[in-house]
Amino acid sequence: MKMKSQVTVTPAADSAAAADHFLTNLSFETDCWDVHFSLQHDAQDFVVLDVRSSTQYAAGHVPKAVNLPRRKINEQALAAWSDETLFVVYCNGPHCNAADKAALRLARLGRPVKKMIGGIEGWKDEALGLVA
Repeated sequence: MKMKSQVTVTPAADSAAAADHFLTNLSFETDCWDVHFSLQHDAQDFVVLDVRSSTQYAAGHVPKAVNLPRRKINEQALAAWSDETLFVVYCNGPHCNAADKAALRLARLGRPVKKMIGGIEGWKDEALGLVA
């Protein structure tokens, strides 16, 4: 009897469950390329929030991003945007959970939110260009 691989020892989900899972993931996250493409093609129906410190933001950030450090996210700070505004949050990258904390805070305030996976490091890895 041939040994199963580490890949197939746990069976894959059925197609319907897989579709639900990946649709759910996409409702919580976006990636650097999709944000970049949208910004480049004037399809910005969201606000990019850089939730890092103002010092980190000043050193380089995603074009058109607004700096709002995660600890400063509150109703007053969000008053300039309608309640339906989708926020796309990012921090340093995979080793940083500030974007998750910011997304949680936004969600608890009743605001639509997605996390840009990869953060600023993902943006730099894809050579999409920063502004200072």
